[in-house]
Amino acid sequence: MDWLTDPEEDVLIHSAATFATGMAPAVSGQRWFRDTGRNDMQGELVSAGWPPGPDNTPRTAGNKASRRVGGALASALALVTSLVLNENNVGSGDDKPEDPENEVDDFPVMWAAPGTLARTLPWQLDPARRPKSYITDLVITNHRLLFVGSELGLLEHADVLCELPLDALAEARHMQFSKLEADVRLTFADRSWVRLFTGARNSAERLEQMHSGTVRMLSANALTEGQQREAARFCTGKPKTSYPPTYAMLPSGTVLMEVRSPSKFTAGCFDVAVNLMDETGGRTGPQPGDPSVP
Repeated sequence: MDWLTDPEEDVLIHSAATFATGMAPAVSGQRWFRDTGRNDMQGELVSAGWPPGPDNTPRTAGNKASRRVGGALASALALVTSLVLNENNVGSGDDKPEDPENEVDDFPVMWAAPGTLARTLPWQLDPARRPKSYITDLVITNHRLLFVGSELGLLEHADVLCELPLDALAEARHMQFSKLEADVRLTFADRSWVRLFTGARNSAERLEQMHSGTVRMLSANALTEGQQREAARFCTGKPKTSYPPTYAMLPSGTVLMEVRSPSKFTAGCFDVAVNLMDETGGRTGPQPGDPSVP
């Protein structure tokens, strides 16, 4: 990858990354950027160099009711289509908001006081501000956390938009009340945070599990010879648009391999092919004590 200039730096995990979008009726399809007083700070971001973005307003009761009727029909059709065509789970978690203040009544995707780390993240993460063809990804290596972007959607040729030291990240929380259950909230050491859509539930889960220590992410170089052979076999025939595999050591010692490919049916979403390997590279199944794998 062009931006990996240190031979001792290894990519541990990567996922799509865009500012998330509200699901509840009042905030559906919208997002806000808030300071710690819950004031809209979009004007401050534009003054700091961001392109202008839309001014969103929470919907009124009448507006919400009409949208629910039309949205229900569209959602039902989308759900049936996704169930037939896409192996990933769809929906919005168990439809129970975890953080109603920030998921039902309001939907901030950035919560940041002046001068905090969240405000340093790139404007290209906002789908409303960037070209439709532009793709952004979150990458965590053994040295740093990066946000990269590319017109072609090719991780290996992406440009670095922002980088932070690993200790800047204080928490990664999987937020299940979201499209595909694929949102993650990243909280930084200064308590500022952002909410991102990762394109696949697997990606959001793995980010949380990696940061909590539930799983240990591995570089490809850390695999045994048998695992490397099985990984090469598993990648054979995968779409040319697939991203490089990621590897997680589960508590049992099983290695979870995941290959992310852009969905053929839903823009911005990803299908994830999963392979479980033992130490020799032999294919295995779920083991007691390991987190569930979709």
